[in-house]
Amino acid sequence: MGNRLTQIATRTGDNGTTGLGDNQRVSKNSLRVHAMGEVDELNSHIGVLLCEELPAEVRALLVEIQHQLFNLGGELSIPGFELLKGEAVLALDEALAKHNEQLPRLQEFILPAGSRAAALAHVCRTVARRAERAVVALGNEEAIKEAPRQYLNRLSDLMFVLARVLNRMNGGDDVYWKSERLKDAAAD
Repeated sequence: MGNRLTQIATRTGDNGTTGLGDNQRVSKNSLRVHAMGEVDELNSHIGVLLCEELPAEVRALLVEIQHQLFNLGGELSIPGFELLKGEAVLALDEALAKHNEQLPRLQEFILPAGSRAAALAHVCRTVARRAERAVVALGNEEAIKEAPRQYLNRLSDLMFVLARVLNRMNGGDDVYWKSERLKDAAAD
C-alpha cells in the first residue's frame, strides 16, 4: 500500500473530503467511505470482544479475522485493487462448519444475550451485516470484487455461531425468545 501515516492531524479533511489509497479525494459521505467506516467499526468491535476471556482457538480465529478486515478496508480504500483473497472466505466457511457442528440445532430464535462475550459477538454480527449492506450499496454504484461482500456475509454468520459457542463456554446456554405464538400453540 502507499504511504504510511506519519501525521494524524493533517487538516486536509476539514473541507469534508478524505483521501483514498490511490490519492484521489472523495466526499466523506461517499458510499466508499461509508463502507470503509463500517468495516473499521466492525474491526474495532472485534477488538473489544478480544478483551474477553475466550477459548484459544476462538481468539486466534478473531485475530486472523481482524487482519483480513484490515485487508478488506485497504481494498475498499483503493478502487480496483484486490487485497482480500477468496481463500479468506473459504477459511470462514471452514470455521463456520467446524464451530456449528458442535452446537445443538436451533428450535427457536435466540436473543442477542447470554454471557458478555456472546453479547459482544452478537454486536459484531449486526455490525458485520451493516458493513455488508454498505459494501452492497457501493457495489451497486461502482465495480468491486465479490470477496468483500462474501466475506462480510460469512463473517456475520460466523459471529452468530461464535456467540452460541461462547454462551456454552462455562456451561451456559442461548437465551431463547419467548414466542407468544409458540406458547399459544403449545397450550392448544
